[in-house]
Amino acid sequence: MKAFQVSAPLNYRITEIDVPEAAPGEVLVRVAFAGICGSDMHIIHGDNAFVRFPRITGHEFAGLVEAVGEGVEGIAIGDEVCIDPVISCGHCYPCRIGRPNVCAALEVIGVHRNGGFEERVNVPAANVHRLPEGVGLDAAALVEPYSIAANVLGRMQPHPGDRLLIFGAGVIGLTILQMARALGIEDITVTDVIDARLATARELGASRTLHGQRDDLEAAVQELTGGEGIPLIADAACVPALLPQMLRMASPAGRIGLLGFNPTPSDLVQLEVIKKELTLVGSRLNNRKFPEVLELMASGRLDPLALVSHRLAFDEMPGAIDMLEHHPERARKVLIQIGA
Repeated sequence: MKAFQVSAPLNYRITEIDVPEAAPGEVLVRVAFAGICGSDMHIIHGDNAFVRFPRITGHEFAGLVEAVGEGVEGIAIGDEVCIDPVISCGHCYPCRIGRPNVCAALEVIGVHRNGGFEERVNVPAANVHRLPEGVGLDAAALVEPYSIAANVLGRMQPHPGDRLLIFGAGVIGLTILQMARALGIEDITVTDVIDARLATARELGASRTLHGQRDDLEAAVQELTGGEGIPLIADAACVPALLPQMLRMASPAGRIGLLGFNPTPSDLVQLEVIKKELTLVGSRLNNRKFPEVLELMASGRLDPLALVSHRLAFDEMPGAIDMLEHHPERARKVLIQIGA
């Protein structure tokens, strides 16, 4: 069968590998669609310390159950499913308190073990979610990035009427925008330094957009809020140097959600945090958010396909990687069709 394999940094190709058998406790999925994520690009560049090569990447995917392993119940051959890539041990401290997405022995499908950019893949039965009526396999392949958005918004604990400011209008920023609207947040400002991304944010429902270099963000927020500041700030730009500005722009009792894995230190002005009693929360992967996202998709409140800019065949994937590498401004979410 075909698989997209990264053998070493910047060394990748579609190759032929053996078809796996369904292992005990696992499900063999025939992959239909998979999305390319920015973290896939990090793996290709060799910038992910958790990856051991060779690796078949892909953590955003959906397909049909082709076989079930010994001991698997409640999943049948032919079920249409999507896969939560977060694998946790179930007994460490984070798992015991309901935070398995930061499990001490965390594994991520497509990172620590082979992922969805192959025609068939084995996954733990506990990570398999059957699709509700009305959710197609193409949309279901994008549940994972929206689970990231649902996780950070949940960590920020929105209150009715809260305003939201999103730094960054790349794919994660846009999924946060769409998810926030689906959850009922009405006043959403998005800032970026790329005009095309800001235009997309407006298309997807941003209340307003601000250019991070041409506009005075702090003055605009002061005017918008009557000097109160913004209660919710989501950092999808993941630029550590922006943190001091976020602290200044946050309202008293504000919450800032951080998503970046950048190891560069940030300046933290403790006075800003304490005088406003701000809450800074990290958000990693998703904490069992797949059912919530699937419900929003099934209800029509969340349309993930609006984010898709390219649909490509599996054989075109190396070209898609090249486009994202050299012309990222041309793409939003790239969806790869792997199976029929």
